[in-house]
Amino acid sequence: MNPQIAATAFLSGYLVLFLLGVGGIGFWRVKRRRESPPLEFRLLRGPGETLRQRMNKFDEDFLLQLGGAAIAPVGAGLLTVGLLAWLAPQLQPGYGLAIIAVVFAGTLIAAGNWALRRLLRDRDDRLGYLGERSVGETLAGLSERGYRVFHDLPASPAGNPFNIDHIVIGANGVFAIETKTRRKEPPRPGHEPHKVVYDGKRLIWPWTEESHSLEQAEARARWLSEWLHQMTGVEVAAQPILVLPGWYVTTVVPGQVTVVNHKLLSAAVTRAHKATLSEEQIETVSRQIEERCRDVEE
Repeated sequence: MNPQIAATAFLSGYLVLFLLGVGGIGFWRVKRRRESPPLEFRLLRGPGETLRQRMNKFDEDFLLQLGGAAIAPVGAGLLTVGLLAWLAPQLQPGYGLAIIAVVFAGTLIAAGNWALRRLLRDRDDRLGYLGERSVGETLAGLSERGYRVFHDLPASPAGNPFNIDHIVIGANGVFAIETKTRRKEPPRPGHEPHKVVYDGKRLIWPWTEESHSLEQAEARARWLSEWLHQMTGVEVAAQPILVLPGWYVTTVVPGQVTVVNHKLLSAAVTRAHKATLSEEQIETVSRQIEERCRDVEE
């Protein structure tokens, strides 16, 4: 057998046997102990629960995945060597080296881009998690005033999953709260680096303008209203609120969505007077949302 093919086969077989061996022994040891938790935990979701789970998975998997990304170009190069030795043994060495170099470089670029995207997404997740936690701390004060507060409600209409970051329920209505935590970027001329202007239709950031965040907050509030009516029969229009932690928000023209800094969120909720819910309706709606949010089993 060609030594190059034999080396490639040996390395591939070793990696497979190592992974199967370690995984098999670990599984056998867990089963052998016959352990079980004292009860079946189903806890309420906390602020940023989806992001927390994604960050935990990143921490658990990334070193292994990063190692795989680093090894992938080498593996692709070795595989190319074996294939060339098998399929084109008469190929001139210069052409063979060129093919191997192209395969190695292409795999290296793809693996590097993949790892970089994972790192940048995790960086954004951690910032978003801190933002949702800060909003959650702000909302804790509303619980002391009789409001019901829930976090990270999962939804998946038509196979399009999303989460409503926070939900507040009180006599003056149901509030669907979205949190957007954005880093500051270099401002355009004439724009203050710490200020966001809301003109009723757009968010005017120091470096750009957009309406996607507003549309998202409004769409998720609308979904929540429809879902609650379907599940409980209570007709209530959830009021959308968009929270921008750390930003000074100036509302020029009020719109369908209330936009505030996280420090002014409690006041925005308590001052709203668009609906009146009875104690029975508050209890019915809260029970339905709690049932959906009580799914943390870790």
